[in-house]
Amino acid sequence: MPRFVVHDHRARTHHYDVRLERDGVLVSWAVPKGLPEQEGERRLAIRTPDHPLGYIDFAGTIPEGSYGAGEVTIHDHGEYDPIAWAADRIEVRLHGDRYAGPYLFVPFRRAGPDQWLVLRAKERQL
Repeated sequence: MPRFVVHDHRARTHHYDVRLERDGVLVSWAVPKGLPEQEGERRLAIRTPDHPLGYIDFAGTIPEGSYGAGEVTIHDHGEYDPIAWAADRIEVRLHGDRYAGPYLFVPFRRAGPDQWLVLRAKERQL
């Protein structure tokens, strides 16, 4: 099962980095207010460059002058089930300590390139 991590990133601006393991990299978004916790709640998620898999366990200080300089801690981590993965819709079920359940990432085209929304999705009825 693929892994995920949510980093608490205290850089120039405080935000959370959400990273999903896929095809040998960590597909990544900066989420200023963190993942939503209530069903139907949505938050801005800015697509950032993919990161190497080694970042999944990273916690520490990124030095001044480097991209993303600041303190990074692991806010949550675990595995996830990929439910749907397309250019215009990524749906996953997270299995973490803080975040567990379905999440949906969709492009927020009106806001511009690399702008997405992440939603705490509704539980599916089986």
